[in-house]
Amino acid sequence: MLNGISLTSIRAFEAAGRLGSFRAAAAELGLSASAVSHAILKLERALGTSLFDRSGRVVHLTGDGETLMRRASSAFDELRRGIELVSSHRARLLRLHSAPSFAAQILSPRLPEFLAANPGIEVRLAASTEYVRFTDGEFDADIVYGTPRGDDLVTVPLGYEVVTPLCTPAMAATIREPADLQAHVLIRSDTKQVRWPDWYAANGLSATPVHSMSFDRSFLAIAAAADGLGVALESTRLAQRELESGRLVAPLAGRAQDIRYIGHVLAYPRSGSQRRLARRFAEWLAGELGQPLPPDDDAPTRVAAPKPR
Repeated sequence: MLNGISLTSIRAFEAAGRLGSFRAAAAELGLSASAVSHAILKLERALGTSLFDRSGRVVHLTGDGETLMRRASSAFDELRRGIELVSSHRARLLRLHSAPSFAAQILSPRLPEFLAANPGIEVRLAASTEYVRFTDGEFDADIVYGTPRGDDLVTVPLGYEVVTPLCTPAMAATIREPADLQAHVLIRSDTKQVRWPDWYAANGLSATPVHSMSFDRSFLAIAAAADGLGVALESTRLAQRELESGRLVAPLAGRAQDIRYIGHVLAYPRSGSQRRLARRFAEWLAGELGQPLPPDDDAPTRVAAPKPR
């Protein structure tokens, strides 16, 4: 079946489907709009089905078009990754993976500074709770929540984080001591290492914390607290922007026992062609977070367990 289908036709289809316009696809591919239209029409004839509903300058994928688009997009993504792996351009491309909340709250706001300090370097960032397998060559460095997995890695703990109740200033006015939290909605982050029962125990409270709302990402819990939906037990590092803007405050600062722990660790392969670029990023990020980087990559590092301050 593939013998009668040209790559040019597939490229034209993918671009038009992604952009929703033959004209925009033509501009991206350096072709004329008529050439794109002709290529897609040729593809439709070869497949024996219509891929687009055509209405003026805007085009919409048909059901068959959406099915093919999902596969075509995935295939082109894989092709681009393969080209990056063998291209000399790869030496200037830093492929990062990160825990989602760290990516949203800490890394993304700071990346413009890294790019400004390192002209010519391009960054590709992906975020998920999965652990990177550096053996497949897809990523150069990973920021992990917890303990990195893998052999022969350089690991850089990214410093202590302080976990404490956070809420809006208006809500904070009603919270004078830990027991006052019982009158409020307590927001739970389901994937955090430090949770409300840990904080209750550290503060000598025997009552079971009441949870009325939960999220699977810290950045969602922080946003919910900033919107006045309740009190979140979160890292002041992850909530730094909200604390600096005054949208969130720590109502029990100095009046309750916070919990300090090392939550995030940067990891990258000890050897490989991208090691130098990953090391440059590690030095920059450690400096941004006020964490000195070990002068020798072979220096041992350990991830500390949560402990009260």
